[in-house]
Amino acid sequence: MYNDMLKTGIYVDAENIRMCGGYGMRYDVLVELAGSGNAALLRANSYVAEDRERTKDDAEYRHKLYRYHDVLRQCGFKVIKKFVKHFVDDEGILTTKANADMDLAIDALLQARNLDRIILLTGDSDFIRLILALQNMGCRVEVIAFKHVSQELKECADNFLSGYLIPGLLPFTTGGDHNRQRGIPINYNAERGFGFMRYYSMNAEGLLNAESVFFHCSKAPDANDALFLDSSNIFEFSIVQNSDNGRTEASDIRWLEV
Repeated sequence: MYNDMLKTGIYVDAENIRMCGGYGMRYDVLVELAGSGNAALLRANSYVAEDRERTKDDAEYRHKLYRYHDVLRQCGFKVIKKFVKHFVDDEGILTTKANADMDLAIDALLQARNLDRIILLTGDSDFIRLILALQNMGCRVEVIAFKHVSQELKECADNFLSGYLIPGLLPFTTGGDHNRQRGIPINYNAERGFGFMRYYSMNAEGLLNAESVFFHCSKAPDANDALFLDSSNIFEFSIVQNSDNGRTEASDIRWLEV
């Protein structure tokens, strides 16, 4: 069944993603992306933190947490819990820790023997050695993250894609118009005040297609040339048809501060 398929596994460092811009991420969209084209999703693991003291004493926390875990399972993920540990450091400060790095790394290394492609969701540079090890085993490693992403991690991966640019993975911050997109500026001409926004769309097979649309700086009253000259900046915008020349262009452009 899987002989001609790209056998894929997803490993989500859920706490890192949640704390670094990915709160509210749609796991079903992630599954759709991972299983698109000629790929077959064989493993999907999410590594989550649970504070057992709060679970026992705080009914609201327990209800929200377990509902979140149920959503992950409904999307086809195995939920691996790392229980929060509380300890007092040398200065008498109470510290909490729930690091699932080791669990994720061991699972990925063991399961990679049956995989061709691994999608790793984290921005943590601690996973660089894991990526190199997986690549040496013959796996293609793709990283998805949102903000506070290690530059070395990006460079180490076979491909890095900002989660902000994946259609539907996160809700928009500037309105729910179905024409709303997120993209990065390319080929910006500061003297003439125009360039192009590169964004992604999903085709019928769930594959990401890179597209571009013209924009003029006048459609972004709160932005400036410096922002448009940096292709790492992410913008939200609507795609409209210019009534004067019939050209498709980006409008209502807002810089996404990440």
